[in-house]
Amino acid sequence: MRLISRKTLLLFFLPGAIFMCAFLIYPIITMVIDSFFEIGLTGDKTFIGLENYIHAFTAGGFLKQLKNTLIYIVVAVGVETVIGLLFALFFELNYKGSKVVRSLMMAPLMIAPLVAGLTWKLMMSSSFGIVNELLTRIGILSSSSDILWLADERWSLLACCIADIWLTTPFMMLMILAGLQGLDSSMVEAAKIDGANMLQQIFYVKLPVIKPVLLTALSVRIIDAARTFDIIWAMTEGGPNSSSETISITIYKTLTRYNDIGYASSMAVIFIVVLVIFTLVFMQSLWNPKKKNG
Repeated sequence: MRLISRKTLLLFFLPGAIFMCAFLIYPIITMVIDSFFEIGLTGDKTFIGLENYIHAFTAGGFLKQLKNTLIYIVVAVGVETVIGLLFALFFELNYKGSKVVRSLMMAPLMIAPLVAGLTWKLMMSSSFGIVNELLTRIGILSSSSDILWLADERWSLLACCIADIWLTTPFMMLMILAGLQGLDSSMVEAAKIDGANMLQQIFYVKLPVIKPVLLTALSVRIIDAARTFDIIWAMTEGGPNSSSETISITIYKTLTRYNDIGYASSMAVIFIVVLVIFTLVFMQSLWNPKKKNG
């Protein structure tokens, strides 16, 4: 069989390289350069050094949005992981009709995040939303206006988390289920013979073996949750009083509403650096775990 020459291989990669340079590398370089300037409405630039970065960590309120983003990640991804694990363990039993139920569980993944956000916005309305109506009928609320999901600073971020959990829990379930189905059944059988109960089989046999799959799913979801925009914008637009405003929403508002390109670029650079560092550290710990001595 004739080997493909290096030039031919380069020609295959050329379209992808051009696309990456045009739509990824060039915009990032431009964004980094713009972050050191104050850019006016007419496009005139004034070099201000690190002033935009200093403003982001002091008077800009960037830290509040960073806190909201971290809360969003911890709540949404944490609950998705737990529920996804429970469903995966349930579907692993492979009972009659499990494939049909599992297919129905995948339905939220087919819905665009923006559509999901708008749907949950209607469902959580204090006037005609089904969520408060159900909570009232089962006795948790005395009236449907007791909890203003989208208008109360205490509940707005949680409301967005609930929508995100509904939308992406099937992804976590699918990833974990794939790991469980690839598990060597002889390991579980050996644990049963040794007298391990169901919980011991899960925590001492199954979870340690599927750890790489679980960590990979977690890293993907954490990065995805950190940059979430569609759901939050559709439900609250970051309000009320910035209580549900994450970094992505802040960058969007700064760029489109206030036309502050330099400041928005500096926040985007900080955000990208944090995500890149997280990804490198996470993947390093995943693929190169420290060997225990002894």
